[in-house]
Amino acid sequence: MDDFVMYTHILLPTDGSELSQAGVAHGLALARLHGARVTTMTSTEAPGGQFAYSFELWTPDAAEMEAYEETQRRAAQAILEPVIKRAGQLGIEIEAVHVPDRLAAPAILDSADKYGCDVIVMASHGRTGMSRIALGSQTADVLARASMPVIVVR
Repeated sequence: MDDFVMYTHILLPTDGSELSQAGVAHGLALARLHGARVTTMTSTEAPGGQFAYSFELWTPDAAEMEAYEETQRRAAQAILEPVIKRAGQLGIEIEAVHVPDRLAAPAILDSADKYGCDVIVMASHGRTGMSRIALGSQTADVLARASMPVIVVR
């Protein structure tokens, strides 16, 4: 048993999709098995997504930004609440985090470091070839840059 890895703090990123729920379920099961605590997180992009404010074609005014940020807070809460509820049912200690105005991969990596997580458990579509290039892969970015283990659920 000297080689047994014990996880103590699991990061569970989620976007609320059906696919990401597979990652959440696996991560919660792992947390229960290890007696680990969990940080679940979701991120929301800036208005305009990754091309926000490019070429200065559009800049939201203060009222638009406030409305957008409130909408994003509510969306994040709706994504995180089911994870919090399920963790509570399983008796797992959990913290929920919303990272606004960030792409998913950098938000996941920063959250893992900030909250002292020792493993990231996340889902992936498993796209390859041109679909991966065209659509990008937040999971691939996390895998390439993470300083801790990443468990990918498909």
